[in-house]
Amino acid sequence: MDQLLLGIDVGTTAVKAALFTLDGRLEAVHGCTYKTDYLQANWVEQQPNYWWEAACTAIHHVLKAIPDARDRVLGLAVSAQAPTLLALDRAGQPIRPALIWMDRRAEAEVRELADQLGRDEIYRITGNRVDAFYVASKLRWLRNHEPDTLRTAHQFVQINGYLNYRLTGEYSLDEAHAALLQLRDYRSGEWSMPLCEACGVDPRQFPPILPAHHLHGTVTAQAAEATGLRVGTPVYVGTVDGVAAAVEAGAIQPGVVAEMTGTSTVFIMPTVTPSTDPAFIALPHAIPESYLLLGAMVASGASLNWYRDQFGLVEQQAAQILDENVFDLLTRQAANAPAGSGKVIFLPYMMGERAPIWNSNARGVLFGLSLTTTRGAIIRAILEGTVYALRHNIEVAVQAGNTITELRSVGGGTKSTVWNQLKADILGIPVRLPEASVGAPFGDAVIVGLGAGVYQDVRRDVQNMVRIKTTYEPNQATRRLYNDLYHAYRRLYDSLISEFDHLAGISNDV
Repeated sequence: MDQLLLGIDVGTTAVKAALFTLDGRLEAVHGCTYKTDYLQANWVEQQPNYWWEAACTAIHHVLKAIPDARDRVLGLAVSAQAPTLLALDRAGQPIRPALIWMDRRAEAEVRELADQLGRDEIYRITGNRVDAFYVASKLRWLRNHEPDTLRTAHQFVQINGYLNYRLTGEYSLDEAHAALLQLRDYRSGEWSMPLCEACGVDPRQFPPILPAHHLHGTVTAQAAEATGLRVGTPVYVGTVDGVAAAVEAGAIQPGVVAEMTGTSTVFIMPTVTPSTDPAFIALPHAIPESYLLLGAMVASGASLNWYRDQFGLVEQQAAQILDENVFDLLTRQAANAPAGSGKVIFLPYMMGERAPIWNSNARGVLFGLSLTTTRGAIIRAILEGTVYALRHNIEVAVQAGNTITELRSVGGGTKSTVWNQLKADILGIPVRLPEASVGAPFGDAVIVGLGAGVYQDVRRDVQNMVRIKTTYEPNQATRRLYNDLYHAYRRLYDSLISEFDHLAGISNDV
């Protein structure tokens, strides 16, 4: 029987499991959603057990889809949304819900860390600007507001580390997630004791840091019963979802870049050295001796979800009647709206923004509405606004000296032909979709193959496995319009910065 590679990705809204052949052919895929708790502005948590339950369901489904799959799985690896603050007690139980990457409650703690250690010094040490996105500031928040949680914590793990613990009984931490802790020297890998002490933690509270393709352990009898996997199935350490997506896109050499759009969008640039840039997130690649710069945006797909939930009742009802996907109905309306959405511009900063502006006070804006604005134009403006944000990241990268010869798109956003074409039109470059196009699970499967010795020359093998399915060429007829609207988008944000800050300072008390 031919062996299979199992990739599992824990996204912001769902777990996706996929089985691949050794040469990268997709055999089965299944996703399972779960709930996110939005407690108040910038407070976003998830229950760790939701990840595990969703993973078990997704794994069961893909194993059932393929004859004898349980016995054919060579191994598995898990990637995940990142970073996350999850504290476990000595019994391996979560002490409180996890603060996910979207949570930005630690803005005051960012200022405290910057005042105590210096913004430039933190950037020099960690390779990343001090920000509420990273785990360090969230740990400082625990120290300030939940000291009992900090005292009780035995281990801090990331999401893939938590699933690895449920699968094998052993804690893990991969190199990419470790960089997002913002507690270590990016180039030497040594823990920064000033940062650890400022956040109230000891390096011994984190698992040993290992490469993504390191064999972590094997599936226990208890985990086998929960997932349907066979006892003893090898489990590899895994990585961050954006890193795994870079592998799926074939973004393993400088020049070929990728973007992964789901709830958020991640713009991915490979580098051959541990380069840093204050606009981007620096972390190791899953490919040995390679590195990445990520331009991480917060709310691309989430903005479309927001529209669906708040204003898309008609589409939701129609989708039930027609047995169609509600997003297909939404994007169909966008396709029928004119290019440029009647000069309606959307700033997609619905939960603040990360790269390249790094402004937690920024908020979503629909600008240019009139009595002639249609539902389709608003939906199209939302899609266009997310691509303007991607173009902003690409422009900053090019201005910093990075070479971009080709963009490849992966993730759930690639299901929308309208969105794909908008990316080509607004960016002005061809957008290529790999054949697999399931997102990070493909990269997870490659990590398994690398760890198991299937791939002797992983760069060559990945290039051979990444087959381009579709290419979207820019529409030259809309180029001038989108250039003008993009520059209006940039000016709009610049003109609102002080107003965003003023708004953030207004108390909600009545």
